[in-house]
Amino acid sequence: MKLSVITVSLNSQETIAATARSVCEQSYPDIEYLVIDGGSCDGTLTQLAPYREKIATVLSEPDRGLYDAMNKGLALATGEVVGFLHADDQYADREVLARVAAVFATGTIDACYGDLVYVDACHPNRVTRSWRAGQLTRRKLYFGWMPPHPTFFVRRQWYRQYGGYRLDLGTAADYELMLRYLLRHRLQAAYLPYLLVSMRSGGASNRSLNSRLQAHAMDWKAWLVNGLLPYPWTVPCKPLRKVKQWYRSRS
Repeated sequence: MKLSVITVSLNSQETIAATARSVCEQSYPDIEYLVIDGGSCDGTLTQLAPYREKIATVLSEPDRGLYDAMNKGLALATGEVVGFLHADDQYADREVLARVAAVFATGTIDACYGDLVYVDACHPNRVTRSWRAGQLTRRKLYFGWMPPHPTFFVRRQWYRQYGGYRLDLGTAADYELMLRYLLRHRLQAAYLPYLLVSMRSGGASNRSLNSRLQAHAMDWKAWLVNGLLPYPWTVPCKPLRKVKQWYRSRS
């Protein structure tokens, strides 16, 4: 079974080598690795040189943002299963993709996800938040739960059937896609109780109060565009779930 891993980058010369290395050093043999770059003007592409033989596709051109680049990657991917690992992220160990492939090999699973840690941007060995995803239930989705998107793998056939990422929802595009797949279309998803991804802190939706309010509004829209009606507390609960993640990182 071929797994496609897509890395989206833009001026990521400081981090993309670590990302590429974590993909290229995976023990699982059948990996199609694609890098979709937004036309970087720094040394991003140069940093990929040591791994170029193991990268199936490098596309570097201007785009309309992160999710447009992700959709470009989906259009180029040929693997049976697709996952995203952005240029600030790394797989936690060499066995991550082998575990993912084993789950999909059963033939009954449409998607899978696992655990994630946030690390300090300047000191990647320092964990700042620990996100233990847990088992998916519909009730949890209505209480603001979502899987960690960088750990989310889906059979490519569902991207073809149900579509990719919307470009009108800002940073809520991945949340909307998971609501569409897991709640609206009820794909069968498996939880892998392992740490899969290490992610550098500094997400776009958390940089300021204004960006957080914009993300809040888009989270509401993510439900409504799917014909779903959240509870009044659903979207407010979503950022509150991060409190437990901060506590775990200090325990």
